[in-house]
Amino acid sequence: MASEQDEDVGLEERLKSALWLSIGKIVDEETIKLGVNATPQFIGALTEMVWAQIEADGVRESSSNSQTDGDDSTETVSQDLESFAKHAGRSTINVADVMLLTRRNEGLESILRAFVDQQREAATREAETR
Repeated sequence: MASEQDEDVGLEERLKSALWLSIGKIVDEETIKLGVNATPQFIGALTEMVWAQIEADGVRESSSNSQTDGDDSTETVSQDLESFAKHAGRSTINVADVMLLTRRNEGLESILRAFVDQQREAATREAETR
């Protein structure tokens, strides 16, 4: 008979698979609209980011209303992005700020870098055809 912990792991795997499938469908729809491609690695990285956020939200909801360091990753990310832009003398967050944020996650950084490069190439080709 499966233990409660094994059942929790199985449920978590099924939920994560469902999340991956849903994100994959959304990404497919958007890439078709934009005329671009997204790699399975991009979808996987996006799924991991969303899953991490869901887990963080779950921890916050299950704990008391007191906030501890690291509990609000979304707030930390947004504050970091704002700080990077302000440091550069800008009031708007741009791609360089996001890339700076991903500097410690080589896999995510390389996926985002490839995506940004692909978008820039597409924009250049479009501008040349006008």
